[in-house]
Amino acid sequence: MSGSKQLKLGAFMRPVSIHTGAWRYPGALPDANFNFPALKRFIQKLEQGKFDAFFMADHLAVLNMPINALKRSHTVTSFEPFTLLSALASVTEHIGLVATASTTYDQPYHIARRFASLDHISGGRAGWNIVTTANPDAALNFGLEEQIEHDERYVRAREFYEVVTGLWDSFADDAFVRDVESGIYFDPEKIHVLNHQGKHLSVRGPLNIARPVQGWPVIVQAGASEAGRQLAAATAEVVFASAGNLEMGKAFYADIKGRVRSPSGGRFAPSLGRDPDSIKILPGALVVVGETVAEARAKRVHLDSLVHYESGIASLNSALGYDVSHFDPDGYLPEIPPTNAGKTSRERVIAMAQRENLTIRQLAQRIGSYGGLAFVGTPQSIADEMEQWLIEEGSDGFNIMFPFLPEGLNDFVDKVIPELQRRGIFRQEYEGKTLRENLGLTRPANRFFQTATTSVR
Repeated sequence: MSGSKQLKLGAFMRPVSIHTGAWRYPGALPDANFNFPALKRFIQKLEQGKFDAFFMADHLAVLNMPINALKRSHTVTSFEPFTLLSALASVTEHIGLVATASTTYDQPYHIARRFASLDHISGGRAGWNIVTTANPDAALNFGLEEQIEHDERYVRAREFYEVVTGLWDSFADDAFVRDVESGIYFDPEKIHVLNHQGKHLSVRGPLNIARPVQGWPVIVQAGASEAGRQLAAATAEVVFASAGNLEMGKAFYADIKGRVRSPSGGRFAPSLGRDPDSIKILPGALVVVGETVAEARAKRVHLDSLVHYESGIASLNSALGYDVSHFDPDGYLPEIPPTNAGKTSRERVIAMAQRENLTIRQLAQRIGSYGGLAFVGTPQSIADEMEQWLIEEGSDGFNIMFPFLPEGLNDFVDKVIPELQRRGIFRQEYEGKTLRENLGLTRPANRFFQTATTSVR
């Protein structure tokens, strides 16, 4: 048993399933990604299961693959994260609402204002997934002919984070006195003008919204490159990791927690020395549940069979940042040159191909379906694996990916969650009202005004 250690669980919900064949699975909702009544039911089911957060990835380009592959993708249309999460906030009370927002193709004032608004609307349940946007096609939608160089994107992201959090601290928590008798709405001594002038950004401030309920929305990061790990160690409170097995998970967990402890994290994290418990590592995991292991495996095989080669090869090209479609599908990967796309996915795919001796066709089907960490089995066997990851410090929990919806989500909430609760490694009830309280994170102090902070450990 794990003692007092408790799993934290996010739900990866944009797309509603990361698996390319999900929308074709028998009984699945083909339009689930763009069906608000269904999404409302999904998040309420997740809240019934006491999930920590509903997590939305985001993409800033559609034309990022050949049209013959794009026509088979259920991700081609989906809601803008802030619009959807604001609507879902009104039909939930406890579950966190985490949105992805790019530091490369947006402005810090916009990001700070949107997340502060979502935090107030939801009563303190917002989280910001910081991304630098690895997709080169996104550049073409924002007036750029080519993508900003990889490491420079992370330098900008670090500065961007400082500006956004500085804007969230524009007002002291008690700035708004709203004294009807005197006619004073706020205390002008409790407003701070940021006046940031940096390498990439110039922002005067202050933000035109009160300090968020949580002080700052929870900071989430998913990068796994060297630059991404340094940024995560410096800024993140939750890391959505990519780990194909427990040994990889343990190595990543130790690396990030070690960087957090370190007094210096390098170029992107110049001053750390943080408490390792202040950051939660949650690898993404596809979970397929069956009454028997054989039944669960059969579901996965059927699901994978629904991925067309045209979709698979497009996903493979995207992961590699290099077009291999003109090579023999039944041959092996050629040497893949370095590109300006995301490094981590390319390295993971190349390693998988070499380790398992996969042809391009086999690799395309694997990547086109879902090639990452998967728990496929009974509620008991899945709980066994999750508990092992928790005990052996491979993770603090998981960002759950459902194979198809609604069945895959219902299976997890109705069958796996009770098993985790029976073992004492997952909550029976939410600890508090805010995402920070439920994750066991402290409310950050305002850097410009000395007021008492509330610990919610």
